[in-house]
Amino acid sequence: MKFLKVLIMKKLTHVTEEGKANMVDVSGKPYQLRTASACGHIRLNPETIGLILENKIKKGDVLTIAEIAGIQGGKQTSGLIPLCHPLAITKLEVNAIPDETGITVTSLARCTGPTGIEMEALTAVSIALLTIYDMCKAVDKTMVMEEIRLLQKTKEKR
Repeated sequence: MKFLKVLIMKKLTHVTEEGKANMVDVSGKPYQLRTASACGHIRLNPETIGLILENKIKKGDVLTIAEIAGIQGGKQTSGLIPLCHPLAITKLEVNAIPDETGITVTSLARCTGPTGIEMEALTAVSIALLTIYDMCKAVDKTMVMEEIRLLQKTKEKR
């Protein structure tokens, strides 16, 4: 059991020696330009894709509203995920692109700070996909959100 505790402590930075949740202290880390990108997909019926492309979904312009919702969601990440640090986000871009099977959502998030911005990129994609789901649920009961993942994260010394 002691070995397991040591192994956990070396890998899980958000857990204390007692196994309690812990917000990591990043005050000693250097400020760096940090960038992350993420993507995800929502599978839709062909008829639903057609309605979206023709802007005939009753709730409005699905693609634009999903992109705006993704930006808003990404900015709220530290309020949604308990151990995330609030960040001074300098760029948050969300794109919702229709394809043959549904809509692919991508995000790009950037900040200058002491900790990464990948959770903001992933949250932006997730909220955009949830918005598409919400806007289309009346016409498509078979939607599936899938393959939400981090594409890349980088940091550059300033």
